[in-house]
Amino acid sequence: MRFKFLISAALPAVLLAGCNSQQGSSASYQPGPQEMAEASDVAAAPENAERYAKNAVSPVHAVAQAPVSTFAVDVDTAAYANVRRFLTQGQMPPRDAVRAEELINYFRYDYPAPGDRGAPFSVTTDVAQTPWNSETRLLRIGLRGYDLGRAQRPPANLVFLVDVSGSMNEPDKLPLVQRALGMVADNMKPGDHVSIVVYAGAAGVVLEPTSSPAEVRAALDDLSAGGSTAGGEGIELAYAMARENFDKEGINRVILASDGDFNVGITDQSQLEQLIERNRDDGITLTVLGFGQGNLNDSMMEAIADKGNGNYAYVDGVDEARKVLDTELSSTLFTIAKDVKVQVEFNPAEVSQYRLIGYENRALTEQDFQNDKVDAGDIGAGHQVTAIYEIVPAGSKGWLPDRHFAANRRPENAGGATGDAKGELAQVRLRYKLPNGDASRLITQPVEASRLRNAPMPSGDLAFAVAVAGFAQKLRGDDLLGDWGYADVKRLAGSQWGFSQQAWWRSEFLRLVDRADAQTRTASVRRAEDRAL
Repeated sequence: MRFKFLISAALPAVLLAGCNSQQGSSASYQPGPQEMAEASDVAAAPENAERYAKNAVSPVHAVAQAPVSTFAVDVDTAAYANVRRFLTQGQMPPRDAVRAEELINYFRYDYPAPGDRGAPFSVTTDVAQTPWNSETRLLRIGLRGYDLGRAQRPPANLVFLVDVSGSMNEPDKLPLVQRALGMVADNMKPGDHVSIVVYAGAAGVVLEPTSSPAEVRAALDDLSAGGSTAGGEGIELAYAMARENFDKEGINRVILASDGDFNVGITDQSQLEQLIERNRDDGITLTVLGFGQGNLNDSMMEAIADKGNGNYAYVDGVDEARKVLDTELSSTLFTIAKDVKVQVEFNPAEVSQYRLIGYENRALTEQDFQNDKVDAGDIGAGHQVTAIYEIVPAGSKGWLPDRHFAANRRPENAGGATGDAKGELAQVRLRYKLPNGDASRLITQPVEASRLRNAPMPSGDLAFAVAVAGFAQKLRGDDLLGDWGYADVKRLAGSQWGFSQQAWWRSEFLRLVDRADAQTRTASVRRAEDRAL
């Protein structure tokens, strides 16, 4: 094992506030600030240095003014594991820590595998009644990438970039990082190479590229924490190592493990973004693993993972490490489609209003959909992506009030289907690029209007997805759920999973619902006692 240290002036640290793109809304209603909802006033976490990007609950749109919804896919799962951490510790998570799409996408659903690899993923749509609002319906869109066995995975050139600063000297930080990355070493196959870069007061290479799992584990075991954090310097050195050992036929990825507490150097967001994007464009992607609590910089880590065409996971324990870096390692490492965008155009003859549950910081403008220069989310082998819209059928009572001026109202003849829209409630469009491609490909799929009129209540696999979506919105303080509560979430989720591999995770979800319900009830009792004093 060779050791090499880089001595240089500390480059800018990596302290981001988030790089969120918000789609402009022409709707007249934004779900109002329900600041007194359960999510904000029950057993909230004590004040600390954790940082989360602020995102308002997704707004309602009128189809007459904004018939098209566009967003980038998201395969991150960090928010679910982080929410689990808070609830397990007897605290409600901060509202901004809850990203509904990441809770929904934490689980796998019964989507068919793609027929062949000519199209990297299948597209499934479902329509169901809304459990919390009899006037609306739910439209689910599901993507499933093709699976890739361990033996089929291309060789990997991986650089572990490990934060060994003083803030990592906690049991749920560096020791857990060592165990987690050791699982990657255990899954190395012939042709794989791993190198290790660390950063604290300075950045250094502690392991040159090796194909020996034993050498990787030994180098990880030797790590210890101490010093301040020169994060910018470390990430530059990690990319340099990846470039030096670039595999044209394989996977080239930096895996960053940190609490995100980069606290020295000059903050320069643009320089960091350019560094990550330049390497991304050259074929080196970035996976970000968050660890620990108290100073977690969730906002920064989510943002740089997005810029690096990678994924962001929060590791709150050994089980989560095993899920991300063992069970789902191929999904974590191997990209099957990049810059994946979803666009839904609603037929005003069938739908009057809609809102997308989650994806607030993944919103794109309508014109971004066809612009291949606009970066979007990537899908790994076996990844699934689920999006759920709540929609108001034409003629049903919606969220938006009637307009006063006649010219602003929905035309009288809008209820009649015309032209190519006859018989369709919406058209779903997807754009994606192959991993080494520059031009996007288009998939279109209509959703029949008859499914809107004959929609059943959610059941089975769909019911569980809707339950998770409702749970996330409860935690977010969504005031459009009415009186629908945690007990309703649990009843809808059911207990017959149909997936032995997912049974434990789904059972754990029910336990988290119980914890959220208990915290809410306890807070209600305390408020009643306070008022009585």
